[in-house]
Amino acid sequence: MPAALIDELEVGVRRRVAERLPGDRRAAGVGLGLELAQLRPYEIGDDVRHIDPAATARSGGVPHVRLHVPERSLSTWIVIDVSASMAFGTARRLKADVAEGVALAFARIGVRRAGAVGLVVFGAGEPWLMAPRGARRAVAAIGRALGAGVAADGSADPDALATALVRLGRVARQPGLVVLISDFRDQHGWERALGPVRVRHAVLAVEVLDPAELELAALGHLAVVDPETGARLRIDSSSRRLRRRFAELERERREHLAAELRRLRVDHVALSTAEDWLRTLGRALR
Repeated sequence: MPAALIDELEVGVRRRVAERLPGDRRAAGVGLGLELAQLRPYEIGDDVRHIDPAATARSGGVPHVRLHVPERSLSTWIVIDVSASMAFGTARRLKADVAEGVALAFARIGVRRAGAVGLVVFGAGEPWLMAPRGARRAVAAIGRALGAGVAADGSADPDALATALVRLGRVARQPGLVVLISDFRDQHGWERALGPVRVRHAVLAVEVLDPAELELAALGHLAVVDPETGARLRIDSSSRRLRRRFAELERERREHLAAELRRLRVDHVALSTAEDWLRTLGRALR
């Protein structure tokens, strides 16, 4: 991942966090930050890197140091879908590959400025939670956790996302950033569970999709399997009526998803397996 793109993502993320989270999020005291706390004469023990040349010149050569109001460290929670449908992909990569990349990108952003990153994995049995960690060990731990892959076909739980959000709400008490990464397929009741999380945290919903999910290709007779439920079906994909109805249902599903996220005032970004997802994410946040 190019460092320049990660830097751009961090700026966009912190801007959204500042807009979404209520109240003052500055820490007590002085330290590293963007807002000036005070200018005062240099004292023995002060960091010489904080000497302000302009203030020193205005005071007739008396060294002055510039102190800032520090930004409080931010806790980031990554909630990621590992259900069987995430193993689908017909373009440059699988949906699970995009989801893992997004998780690692936000993990790298989250550990900056003394931040911490936690992880909630859902879609493969009971939701699994990793408490927030800092520094590189958090990024490494997330990489290891996601390296286990996705759930087996037919193991879907329609309440997995809602359960994961309820559990997150119980443990994530301090305001922070929640990045929800999923294809949002065959999940019920998550809207109600996301509401309390949205009140406390800034939330970004990252929808991962594949072009083949948007419209059915005319490939003749096919035997298809629903990875979420394991259901098998034989269809004639050359039927225009079938393809038109398929596209209509998919459009209605995505419109409903977007409408619910807007109602909850949750930022929504859609990433495709056929595109440069990192640049798309950067443009969306910028």
